Amino acid sequence: MSRKAKQKIILNNIEVLRGGAKGVSVGKTEEGKTVLIKGAIPGDVVDVHILKKKSSYLEGQAIEIHTKSPYRVQPECEHFGVCGGCKWQDMSYDAQLKFKHDEVVNNLVRIGGFKDLEAEIVSILGSKEQYFYRNKLEFTFSNARWLTLEEIQSGKEFDDRDVVGFHIPGAWSKVLDVTKCHLQRDPSNVIRVEAKRFALEHNLDFFDLKNQEGLLRTLMIRTSQNGQVMVLVQFFREEKENREAFLQNLKDKFPEITSLLYAINPKQNDSVYDLDIEVFAGEDHIMEKMEDLNFKIGPKSFYQTNPEQAYELYKLTRDFAGLTGNELVYDLYTGTGTIAQFVSKKAKKVVGVESVQEAIDAAKAAAKFNGIDNCDFYCGDMKDVLNQDFINEHGIPDVLITDPPRDGMHKKVVENILFMNPKRIVYVSCNSATQARDLELMKNQYKIVKVQPVDMFPQTHHVENIVLLERI
Repeated sequence: MSRKAKQKIILNNIEVLRGGAKGVSVGKTEEGKTVLIKGAIPGDVVDVHILKKKSSYLEGQAIEIHTKSPYRVQPECEHFGVCGGCKWQDMSYDAQLKFKHDEVVNNLVRIGGFKDLEAEIVSILGSKEQYFYRNKLEFTFSNARWLTLEEIQSGKEFDDRDVVGFHIPGAWSKVLDVTKCHLQRDPSNVIRVEAKRFALEHNLDFFDLKNQEGLLRTLMIRTSQNGQVMVLVQFFREEKENREAFLQNLKDKFPEITSLLYAINPKQNDSVYDLDIEVFAGEDHIMEKMEDLNFKIGPKSFYQTNPEQAYELYKLTRDFAGLTGNELVYDLYTGTGTIAQFVSKKAKKVVGVESVQEAIDAAKAAAKFNGIDNCDFYCGDMKDVLNQDFINEHGIPDVLITDPPRDGMHKKVVENILFMNPKRIVYVSCNSATQARDLELMKNQYKIVKVQPVDMFPQTHHVENIVLLERI
């Protein structure tokens, strides 16, 4: 007997009430059940195709808009709705800021249990640039272009399947053919277009993601605020003549490329961190500047992808720290030591801790390059490093800055911080939910003095948040 098909559940005329976590919007059924809705924004009235049913909420996709929200705007990008990278392009920027701000407040109240914070929360700091703000993008070469629904339904055979673009969310083996991306300034778009043109003209093999074969894999483009450009091309295998011809064409067409690199990558993934990077032309890095600090950015380096807004974030972090020049500062999850170096000139000493040895090596090299002699960097698991021996050696911090990954801090790290009991803590987070969870564990010992959301990624739901804590 054939299995009975599931009945399609449609909820009609659902009013979208507010923004929710991870870019979805929130509505309610007539019975008061929460509905998490993709493809809608607050103020819409929509029909929703329910995809998941949970005991306390429903998840679904908006399939028809009956009433358009006053926050709706026309998306700038022709790829909106397919690419998946800028899901809030159809919402005005003022509205984006409002809902990001509200999410931070909601998490602090609902998860952290902080009820009376209105006086401490500063309005979210918007980004000066709402498009073309990223300094790094990575495009994928693929022989399996994503076909539109209209193309599929036409029944035609499509031979033009070679593409340079972005992976489709939920369909990793398919790649969207990007005509113009609004995230990175030129020459990003023109370099990508020329790379595709040359490859097609010379019959170079685009990568087959399913079968793991082909020549051209990825194209990474990094730019700096002083106009330098890095291009890194990953080839699946070495074909010296084709490789050199491809790279030489980029060199000839784009003299603004100051760092032209390549790697041979026969692995199952595109990660660069375990690859040998070769220089085809120019330098092995580009330079970025922030105040009087200079940073060498290599192909494997981490650097904030919105550099102009990163500067604002770091200034606020330094201001929150309230440094006078006499303080010992701990910088946890220091990465390549950018924040540590940025605050060092106003501190007596900064101790940075990070679990990735390559990042620590880069931090030490950067501090030496910048002539900074009051920063020390140590590698190790945060929950293990911050023990009594470490404190005996380096001292109890007056100020502690922490900028953990999205998962937040391990409970043991929070316990170690509470044991050290610094006078002030500045908690920088890219996930206000896990931040609120960690702050709840500290509320008996620390009070929230100030909260400052910062928008680093316009057109997306992501938001950074800075919280200043003072010892009670």
